[in-house]
Amino acid sequence: MMNFKLPERRPLIAPSLLSADFSRLKEEVKAVEEAGADLLHLDVMDGLFVPNLTFGPLVISAIRPHTKLPFDVHLMIVQPERYLKHFAEAGADLICVHAEATAHLHRAITQIKELGKLAGVSLNPHTPPEILDYVLELLDFVLVMTVNPGFGGQKFIPQCLSKIEKLKNTIVKRGLNTLIEVDGGINEKTSQLVISAGADILVAGSYIFEKEDYREAISILRSPT
Repeated sequence: MMNFKLPERRPLIAPSLLSADFSRLKEEVKAVEEAGADLLHLDVMDGLFVPNLTFGPLVISAIRPHTKLPFDVHLMIVQPERYLKHFAEAGADLICVHAEATAHLHRAITQIKELGKLAGVSLNPHTPPEILDYVLELLDFVLVMTVNPGFGGQKFIPQCLSKIEKLKNTIVKRGLNTLIEVDGGINEKTSQLVISAGADILVAGSYIFEKEDYREAISILRSPT
């Protein structure tokens, strides 16, 4: 059973730990929580699915005692179903796998839900939303990548806006409660674009962690002008 509930307000803001100061992770996690973040986004990369390496369950379990924020774990790894239990036990609350990274997407989604976690699927910029046609009803959220995954600080790909709009229309048409999360190049300008397109959760790394005032950055993203 899930032991947390996402806030009702929209959009939710999820700072990406990938852009934090890794020499002081505990302090960074506490700082974004105090600044008003709704979730903490954790990018797990294996050097195979994406050309970068980050961290695994041990780091997640190490920071878990230092915040009450839900952990939004984004698995950019091949065959993620091999490790779902490990990330659940480490403290993940939301677990997202890439549609492109597994030959058994339905099975992976089912495993996540059986572990009592919110289940999501991420789509690379080139991946059409139709790939989710037969699993969308099972999902708690869809993570739309608006940059190519693997590195922080990339520029927003505007062609992805139509994908967000199309996905939102499908969710509404089917009467689902599936949330849309957007990750990549989110700032004070692009946040307004993705919110208008239908985004419910905004992931932001560089925009938040490169600012002196995390609270101000999060406030701007939540209510862009």
